Amino acid sequence: MRWVGTSWKMNKTLGEARAFAQVLRGIDWGSAPYAGVRPFVIPPFTALATVCEALRGTPVLVGAQTMHWEDAGAWTGEISPPMLRDCGATLVELGHSERRAYFAETDEAINRKVAAALRHGLRPLICVGENAAERRAGREGAVLRRQVEEALRDIPAEHARNVLIAYEPVWAIGRDGTPAEPGYVAATIGALRAAMPAPFAAASLLYGGSVDAANAATYAGLDGVDGLFVGRAAWEVEGFLRILSAVGRA
Repeated sequence: MRWVGTSWKMNKTLGEARAFAQVLRGIDWGSAPYAGVRPFVIPPFTALATVCEALRGTPVLVGAQTMHWEDAGAWTGEISPPMLRDCGATLVELGHSERRAYFAETDEAINRKVAAALRHGLRPLICVGENAAERRAGREGAVLRRQVEEALRDIPAEHARNVLIAYEPVWAIGRDGTPAEPGYVAATIGALRAAMPAPFAAASLLYGGSVDAANAATYAGLDGVDGLFVGRAAWEVEGFLRILSAVGRA
């Protein structure tokens, strides 16, 4: 089984999100070419409850793009884990490079969020990845090791199978991203798994970075890769289905 999911970031009106979800609801997920994939979508907060309701009873998991670590309080503009559960979410994306770079999200904050997510029965999707400068300096191994170790610090071992890690090299994502060579991805994923705290060796590792229908099967078939986390190539439902089909057929 391969995970295949997408985050819509700051895109889609309520109507657009509902239309996307309705197409997914009509898919026969138990038949080829979809039988071998575990799909998920991560809409913006404004559409979270609507998408959760539309996909209720299907195998498609629905997640949020971030959250606060507290259950409630004077945190203007923030969303709590109980609020996500109330919407119907079962997954939450944490530590995306954009959150780290533009919103000053620290390793400590991500660790708090991971612990809160698991405490409330949410599956954390922890994003890690080196930027271009770190790669040029040969520091990608140290960066990834720090990000994973800090995100999982003091997390009980029994949660290992509920954790997803998305390796997204920052230089490979976005409109101007450069697709990573499959050999580089395989080697880095292998080193990342070896560097993970021992209890979390069972966590699923996903790859994201300039993934599209043409290369999805290649990336998904690499040793150690348990699935894909896709960006703009999956923002239209037809593109998402093409990627799901490519992985399923492979």
